[in-house]
Amino acid sequence: MRSSEYIELERFPSGTNTESLNAKSALKNKYNFTNTQLQFILSRLGEEVGDEIEIDEEVGGAADIQLSRSAEFLIDKISMLSNEVAVEILRNALVELKDDVNFPHQDYRLLERLVNTIPQEEEEEEEDQDELKTVSIEKWSLEARVEAALIHYHSPYPEIRAITDPFDDPDVPVETLRCYVIGLGWTFIGSVINSFFIHRMPRISLSSHTIQILLYPCGKLWERVIPKKKLYLGKNYVIDLNPGPWTYKEMMLSTIIYSCSAGVPYSIYNIFVMKLDKFYGLKWVSLTFQILLTVSTQFLGFAFAMIMKKVCVFPSRSIWPTVLPTIALNRALMNEDANNTVHGWKISRYMFFIIVSLCSFVWNWVPNYLFQALSNFNWPTWFNHKSIHLTNIAGTKMGLGLNPLPTFDWNQIDSGACLTIPFYTYVNRYLGTFLGFILILVIYYTNNYFTAYLPINSNHLFNNKAKEFNVHDILNNKSQFDNSKYQEVGPPYFSAANLVVYGAYFCLYPFAILYMGVLEWTSMKNAFGNVWTSLVDAFKRKTHNEHRQLDTFSEDPHCKMMAKYKDVPDWWFIAIFVVSTLFAISAVLFYPVETPIWGVLFTILINFIFLIPITAIASVTGFSFGLNVLVELIVGYAIPNSGLALITLKAFGYNIDSQASNYITDQKIAHYSKVPPRAIFKGQLISTLLNIIVSLSIANWQLTHIPDICQIHQRDNFSCPGANTYFFASIQYGEIGPAKVFGGLYPILKWCFLLGALLVIPSVWFKKKANVKLTRYFQPTIIIGGFLDFAPYNLAYFTSGLYLSFIFMYSIKKHYLLWWEKYNYILTSALSAGVAFSALLIFFTVQYNSHELKWWGNSVSRQGIEGGELPDIWKDISTAPDGYIGLRKGHYP
Repeated sequence: MRSSEYIELERFPSGTNTESLNAKSALKNKYNFTNTQLQFILSRLGEEVGDEIEIDEEVGGAADIQLSRSAEFLIDKISMLSNEVAVEILRNALVELKDDVNFPHQDYRLLERLVNTIPQEEEEEEEDQDELKTVSIEKWSLEARVEAALIHYHSPYPEIRAITDPFDDPDVPVETLRCYVIGLGWTFIGSVINSFFIHRMPRISLSSHTIQILLYPCGKLWERVIPKKKLYLGKNYVIDLNPGPWTYKEMMLSTIIYSCSAGVPYSIYNIFVMKLDKFYGLKWVSLTFQILLTVSTQFLGFAFAMIMKKVCVFPSRSIWPTVLPTIALNRALMNEDANNTVHGWKISRYMFFIIVSLCSFVWNWVPNYLFQALSNFNWPTWFNHKSIHLTNIAGTKMGLGLNPLPTFDWNQIDSGACLTIPFYTYVNRYLGTFLGFILILVIYYTNNYFTAYLPINSNHLFNNKAKEFNVHDILNNKSQFDNSKYQEVGPPYFSAANLVVYGAYFCLYPFAILYMGVLEWTSMKNAFGNVWTSLVDAFKRKTHNEHRQLDTFSEDPHCKMMAKYKDVPDWWFIAIFVVSTLFAISAVLFYPVETPIWGVLFTILINFIFLIPITAIASVTGFSFGLNVLVELIVGYAIPNSGLALITLKAFGYNIDSQASNYITDQKIAHYSKVPPRAIFKGQLISTLLNIIVSLSIANWQLTHIPDICQIHQRDNFSCPGANTYFFASIQYGEIGPAKVFGGLYPILKWCFLLGALLVIPSVWFKKKANVKLTRYFQPTIIIGGFLDFAPYNLAYFTSGLYLSFIFMYSIKKHYLLWWEKYNYILTSALSAGVAFSALLIFFTVQYNSHELKWWGNSVSRQGIEGGELPDIWKDISTAPDGYIGLRKGHYP
């Protein structure tokens, strides 16, 4: 072939993101590709350089080619790979990626074809035949080397390659003063907003995506305003006030600092349920007890994060789909193109964010203060606000929310994260929610378990007179269960929706674990093996850096890059585990929570056992669920007739695994972004402590300053859906106990465990045997999860989101992908940011000071049954046998 058909590449300077590759200077390099070969490589790497690459040696080269550093890096590796090494990489990949649900099926078939059709070089007598054979070998060789380079030097998964680089620069500043100041500053602000509105229905929060967008201008402002000086603290410690440009690693570390504490400590529910007179009304719940409980529940997950690294961080197949938007957004913000026109849109991401968030800030005043009916837009009930049947079906506040246009309030529209989770995941969940809607109606209108005498969609419990169950009616003066009082009052009863929700929970646990176990048996088996290896390594006091190159992850390119950084010593995790355990033991030893020490240790063990399958499932599929209901059952059997013991151990049982998953997720983000492990550890530790201080302060202020808090019709929507569920669960499964619930009260619920196990059989069969077009988006675990979206929520909180999910997550993503990539996450973050800051201003300026705006638009949605003016029950208690519902007196379990 003529030399003019070859193009040679030279390295880019390491300090830039993209460089212009001039064809004339390119000819000076050592390795050659034809125009066609280079076009093929760049196309496979996702680089857009036009349809053709032309070089004219006589004029010294013409077209400039814009390549990213990632493309240049991979082209270099492709040129150096031999055919033998490429084949070995592909064969190993075929073994490792077999049955991997996240690896594209068409890519796996490509690898199989390349390995099964290795051309053999043979001497040919005919020149034409020899030339044809050479072309065939060259084509196969190029394909094989490209695929091998992508797998061995980057990632086998396209979504990971789209948001990460195959190289790392360890000299990029990370742990800077400005990073900690900005990150912790927004952690404080976010913790205030998230903690303040956690008891609101629907809650308002600042997501990590929103904060991520707000971090960027802060970093750029610091870069421009703060003087470039260094502070010398002693001989060996220097603080650089302004180390130069705000880096993507600083941006990511600041994001992780916030995201680690983006949620509110689960034990806040304990404090509300224990202290508030509406619930247990305990006076001994001091600040010291709150600190012991909250610190221990928040930090026990740290130690588990240590042993789970090999399960959910190091393996390349643990992609953690939920973290990808965070990394993608960071990449987008830090790489704003100068020519950013997308489908005619020239506006920058930041200007788009500012405009949308300002509009959201202003609009939020309309549905939440000026015209509140637009928030709770229960217009079908306006035709007859006294009709119990109309309210049951279409009511947004007291019913099941069947309404084609239920709200104009973004905070309610986004209850299901409509612009974040994939469209088909949203559809699966909505399908489950709609099926739950039908099942609730069937149970209610057949008066199953006397549910027609109770509100249809309540998370409260009721006595046999259809009144809200008062726990003090079955407690003695020491707040302990009194069986004689219980035999007089009788057990509490579920509403129809609550009955479905608990049944779905009992069905979900066995189904999710068995279903993923069958489809992902290899991953689950490897997960348990990796945990055992981690424990052995910790026992032998090996650091991860000492053995990382020797274990099964040594070939993963991201592990290789992270091996440059010092890992967190195991004893740091162990020390936190020991201190947190001592705090937990002190909380149950020195305070009357009716909880034995062995209960804490037993709950820690439960978390350890279930952490492996739960995190393994979440790391591969992105779906996660808590152990709260499972822990309720176990504790209810182990420590019967104690609601305080149940909620105390429930805090540990749910939050340990939840926090461990949060820490592990952040470590995976750091893994992809090449943020040093010790920096992540310190950032997580400080952030969690700050979040605890803010959350406890706000919780105690709310308990004494917000009138009627946790009442169902609280004027500012602080109806505490989570705390109410928490409290009434402590009665049913704590004071009463699951033995009574399953044995005599609701025996059907125990069969839901069997139902969940049996549903695995047809689901797996359908997944494996049906047409791939049908099974690709079939997510039965998510469908069952949709049944949980009731009591007190309903269809109204997810219907509007379904429309937007279709528009943005399907239609626009399919037809206008570049626009979607650039603006979608900015849009949802801007809308949420505007709502969050607007809601805080509305509360403290006009709502807290009782500046109520009285007119039809603010009262029409609160008329009749929806507003609590009329009873929300169908059958009157007087029509019940003997004037009361449920089990007959003298036959209580």
